[in-house]
Amino acid sequence: MTRIADTIAATLQAHGVRHAFGMPGGEVVTLIDGLEVAGIRFHLARHETAAAIMAAGAALTTATPGLLVATVGPGLANAVNGIADAAQEHVPLVVISGIVDRPTRARYTHQVIDHAALLRPLVKASFEVEPESAGPTVARALAVASAEPMGPVHLDLSPAVAAMPDPAPRVVAPPAVLRPAIGPHDPAIAELAGRISQARRPLILAGFEAVRAGAGPALLRLAERLGAPVVTTYKAKGLVPEDHALALGGAGLSPTADAILLRLFHQTDLLLFVGYDPIEMRLGWLDPVSDPDRIVEITAVPADHAMHHAGTRLLADPAAAVAALAEAVGPGETWTDGEPAGARAALAERFAARAGWSPHAIIETLNRSLDDGDLVTVDAGAHRILLSQKWIARRPLSLLQSAGFCTMAAALPLAIGAKVADPSRRVVAVMGDGGLEMGIGELATLRDLGLPVTIVLFQDESLALIALKQNSAGLASHGVALGLTDFAAVAAGFGGHGRTVESTAELEAELAAARDRDRFTLIACRFDADAYHQAF
Repeated sequence: MTRIADTIAATLQAHGVRHAFGMPGGEVVTLIDGLEVAGIRFHLARHETAAAIMAAGAALTTATPGLLVATVGPGLANAVNGIADAAQEHVPLVVISGIVDRPTRARYTHQVIDHAALLRPLVKASFEVEPESAGPTVARALAVASAEPMGPVHLDLSPAVAAMPDPAPRVVAPPAVLRPAIGPHDPAIAELAGRISQARRPLILAGFEAVRAGAGPALLRLAERLGAPVVTTYKAKGLVPEDHALALGGAGLSPTADAILLRLFHQTDLLLFVGYDPIEMRLGWLDPVSDPDRIVEITAVPADHAMHHAGTRLLADPAAAVAALAEAVGPGETWTDGEPAGARAALAERFAARAGWSPHAIIETLNRSLDDGDLVTVDAGAHRILLSQKWIARRPLSLLQSAGFCTMAAALPLAIGAKVADPSRRVVAVMGDGGLEMGIGELATLRDLGLPVTIVLFQDESLALIALKQNSAGLASHGVALGLTDFAAVAAGFGGHGRTVESTAELEAELAAARDRDRFTLIACRFDADAYHQAF
């Protein structure tokens, strides 16, 4: 007998889904069984928001939709933060929630809420799976989630429908997608190439859409051809190797870095936005160039925003368009005053390591200790701003973070999802003590899944970023102090290895030892929160 749950699972499997994350409830037990039968592994999390972000980590690592399974009422309500994160991070996430069976729904009130109404501001669409159309409905949900701009889609499934025989089993596989090539002689490309070739101070700002499109190699060729410096959003770090002379790193969080970079933007005579969505930036990047005619935007789907206005927009796949432009443009004399090199030097000097043990030293130790193929996730907080500025990314998708929603406690579930999806890759989660304490139950998820993830904890006993904001506003600190937690003991209690360090040598030794462990490692790096003073 093919159950409706089996048809749903087979359709998800046909679209590349191999992992599901969530917490079970009575309303979804048949679905979970169907997933396992179809070869989709269900991974138990400790909280539904963490499960949603785990699914996002797996989706980003595999370029396939993520899958969150939640039970009725409080289960789905618990997931709201994670679903909102997927919405603002443009993650293709399928959310399947259990729902009370239809015959009793109008009379029965226990745990009953309107799921679709709850999620309406956050999802691209919401459907209830009906017996006669389960496969096509799931395929439609996957198509909606994966269409640009990507995002979460919600499905309600009642236990009776999940368990009943499918009257017409039908697995709808994804279509083969053919993408026409764009060549250098395309009229739009030729016209734009002529304009770009005339620029004497060209500048490129690239975002996460360019990462997803695989535009990095072509973008580097174009930048080298033009002598154009490249700035990325933090989420697009590594799109071009950040040790390249034309790479100016990420922008959007550090006021100090932004002040240096925006001086270049004010001088540019042509600003090329490539796959850039301003949701990855902050208010300081409203109208980085005052004249819209100096802005050319390359995007497959325009983002919904009013951060800037581009005088010209090329609607095309960013990778294909940039590759064609790299062939079509001619070399020229650009930035003859050496300003980009000066900006690069100023950034290096401003964020250079400070003497002794500090957040700067921790990040520089990570830079030395990790390989180019390793993946780092980072949580919201002061440490994220500094790490995103100092971390040298040589590959795209080597640093994952919540950039649009900036939710706390995202680094650990992102790391779990990424490690589950690609067990061969070393994964390091960088967190603050406040973020870890918010989602500390997921240490049990690491233990139960047997994931040798390394956690590097910035332990300053403070919500340091908020404390800095209070100080800059001339306010006293309230509600930001954290007590001293023995995280090494906590890690051991959860079945991992824990160590507290207060020197570069200790951190280097622990990072090296963690590489060979078959369980998770938590390295608590203790320092005083005052070390963030004027850090970024």
